[in-house]
Amino acid sequence: MTNGGAIRELRRLANRQLEPAAAEERCDMCSATIPADHRHLLHVEERRIVCTCETCRALFAGDGPYRPTGSRTVWLDDFDLPEELWASFRIPIGLAFFFESSTAASSDGNSVVAFYPSPAGTTECELDLGPWESLVAANPVLDGLEPDAEALIVNRLGGARQHAIVPIDECYRLVGLVRVSWEGISGGAQIEPAVAGFFAELRAKA
Repeated sequence: MTNGGAIRELRRLANRQLEPAAAEERCDMCSATIPADHRHLLHVEERRIVCTCETCRALFAGDGPYRPTGSRTVWLDDFDLPEELWASFRIPIGLAFFFESSTAASSDGNSVVAFYPSPAGTTECELDLGPWESLVAANPVLDGLEPDAEALIVNRLGGARQHAIVPIDECYRLVGLVRVSWEGISGGAQIEPAVAGFFAELRAKA
């Protein structure tokens, strides 16, 4: 999938967060009724999240292009991300997530991509391999990121220094949260408390 296609898919998933809840949700594989807190599969080639019942998740996980989204939340208290290294990523806001994509390898062999939330959905940030390798060297826990399924999520808004490894679903949830909280041109006063609440939930899960 092209970068443009990946961005469109991420925006679709973010928009899904904004839609009113249906009377009942259904498995995308078999149409069975599923609870609101259901789990997902990832279509790796299309970068598409699929809502599933537990039976279909067990049947299709690892079958062809489908794989489970991540299941762990790891709060990184001692994460080492100095200001100069963060600046080298050239991300214009203090909020982003990084993950290894099995479909996005560039000419230099880099398969790690970064996205940050915006009022329009998500924006991809071009990522140089050098800074990412430096980040992994300083934080070996990143060597264990599960491709496509897990992400490093970073919050530096308002002086925060919060970092966690999360299932990729949580990143899409954050994108939707930013969209519904955004006001005006600069984002307004609701963004930082909304993001702080999101990260408080992550810490409680970890």
